[in-house]
Amino acid sequence: MRSKSAALSTLAALAVSLAMLAGCTLARDEPGERAENVAQQAPAPSAQVPEDEPVARVASQVAPSVVQVNVRAVQETPFGTQEGEGVGSGVIYRRDGFVITNNHVVEGASEVNIAFADGTTEQGEVVGTDPATDLAVVRVDRRSLPAASFRESADLVVGQLAVAVGSPSGFQSTVTSGVISGLSRDLPPELTRGDTSLVDLIQTDAAISPGSSGGALVDRAGEVVGVNVAYLPPAETGATNIGFAIPSDTAISVADQLIETGRATQPYLGIGLEEITPEDAERFDVPGGVLVTNVERGGPSDEAGLRRGDVITAAGSVKTASYGDLLGALRDYRPGDTINLSVVRDGDERDIEVELGERPQQ
Repeated sequence: MRSKSAALSTLAALAVSLAMLAGCTLARDEPGERAENVAQQAPAPSAQVPEDEPVARVASQVAPSVVQVNVRAVQETPFGTQEGEGVGSGVIYRRDGFVITNNHVVEGASEVNIAFADGTTEQGEVVGTDPATDLAVVRVDRRSLPAASFRESADLVVGQLAVAVGSPSGFQSTVTSGVISGLSRDLPPELTRGDTSLVDLIQTDAAISPGSSGGALVDRAGEVVGVNVAYLPPAETGATNIGFAIPSDTAISVADQLIETGRATQPYLGIGLEEITPEDAERFDVPGGVLVTNVERGGPSDEAGLRRGDVITAAGSVKTASYGDLLGALRDYRPGDTINLSVVRDGDERDIEVELGERPQQ
């Protein structure tokens, strides 16, 4: 959905300086309710679909788990109270009534209704949102839903089959296909018409349109690998078939937190960053990394001894060639955990341990 924000505006150069750095935490419930209500594996393809039709087989596995999210919003404007309606998509995450969608789909909604693939509808309740990752969870009062199987690891390969299922322009259960076009893609605020960057995204050429937001991006095995979130409109950017999805492991992490507490906590470094250009890499004598442009006084990185001008080349065991790499690495950590950053300062390599804080709520 982008009836409230028409997907993305103009394509701009990527130059990012973050006042704070956050990645989603990898929160996991203990064995119990969540394990009982999430799909342990993808359903078998329909026996009526030939084996040489991989897209159709994937669609038969996932389509029952993808819903249409209908919202009504009331806003106060200079011209008085205005009421509008919008359409987005969602994916059934748990059998006991929890649906994952995008934050921008339900943001400001006064009413949310979920339309299922079998033609039935239920009133929904937003249980939590996370603007930082553009994810939200809606609950309906229904049990035994056909939950999708979400892939817990993000080990995707560029070029592999990708199938998108959603409700573009309200056409429910629309299936498009393509490939994974790129990994660890980043979209700054000027491209998302939001207040924060979206990072570590999956790029695909499977068609994503207004209304597709919150729908499923699925692999050949019928597992959800991403939640569709944005695309570059050809009329505004000149780009064709460039869409983006939030990785499934991010969706799992955030959804579990929202279901459990109504909010998602994210580790916080308290630094500003800028990606290293080839010229900067030569200047700092590093193969790549992210440049620390400012350090928040009294923040986690300041207390650990990180300085402006440091170049972060690794976080834990993850090489950080981009700020998206750094954010992705932070998924394995929670506020209060300690992360080891490999840093180049004045040509010398050193390790700095930072006790992560919690990202301030916006």
